[in-house]
Amino acid sequence: MPIQTVGILSPGDMGQAIASVLNQHGLRTVAALDERSQRTRQLASEAKIEDVGSLKRLVVESDLILSVLVPAAAPQAAAQVAEVIQEVGKSILYADCNAIAPYKVKQIEQIIQTAGGQFVDASIIGPPPRVPNRTRMYVSGVQAYELEQLRDYGLDIRVIGDEIGQASGLKMSYAALTKGLIAIGTELLISAHRLNLEDVLWDELSLSQKNLLDWLIRAIPTMPPKAHRWVGEMEEIAATFGSVGLTELTFKGAAEIYELVKETSLGKQTPEENTQNHSSNGHQKHLADIIAALSHESLDQTQR
Repeated sequence: MPIQTVGILSPGDMGQAIASVLNQHGLRTVAALDERSQRTRQLASEAKIEDVGSLKRLVVESDLILSVLVPAAAPQAAAQVAEVIQEVGKSILYADCNAIAPYKVKQIEQIIQTAGGQFVDASIIGPPPRVPNRTRMYVSGVQAYELEQLRDYGLDIRVIGDEIGQASGLKMSYAALTKGLIAIGTELLISAHRLNLEDVLWDELSLSQKNLLDWLIRAIPTMPPKAHRWVGEMEEIAATFGSVGLTELTFKGAAEIYELVKETSLGKQTPEENTQNHSSNGHQKHLADIIAALSHESLDQTQR
């Protein structure tokens, strides 16, 4: 099936960047922007995503829908698309690209297929694809090979199997390391700050864990605006690990850290505001200032 139009559900930070790459390489992208926020509309406009208004029009005009949402929104979005698929009688290809547990992806597959659609499990590893060769989309399922067409339009698509749950399981395992480590780093640095040991800890990390410290200096400052999304992602990882007989507690704890961060002023910024306000990314003092702010604001929350 030739893919000529891709529906983006929804053009947030990641969805917008994916659409921008596809558009730059000559593929049409559309979104249903009725009742969406001004920020979402602005992001869509910047990426040259065509607004088709309603979800029904998006299904009618698209050959492929990429669902790129916060984890909690994925099942409801799929159910809404399924209703439209049944209404218009179109066997559209639906790729769930969300950071959700494999068992939940399989439930969404049933929702889409029961309505008459086709389904692909997908996971995005890496940042929004604004820089070439840093972001990969892993896909699995019987129809996964269809997404290989997007290689011709600037995306790095990698088929890893024909089973639904493989791509999402990979995402859960990978994000457990990267975002889990950011949560651990944030918590231990806040702890050191409150114990008045941050200077000593910085010195020791600089001596014995310099590569890890350098990574945290780059990673933590960009995290706060994403914390509201990462709460759900940590919960999905916890559920994934629990489903294979491992403890869920590690990543339930990580979810609590991101819950704490999202309620701070830094956590309530948009990614655009974060970039504008923190131009000194990559410096130890910058990270120390962020940790101090998170520590003070989160402490205020617990004392209310």
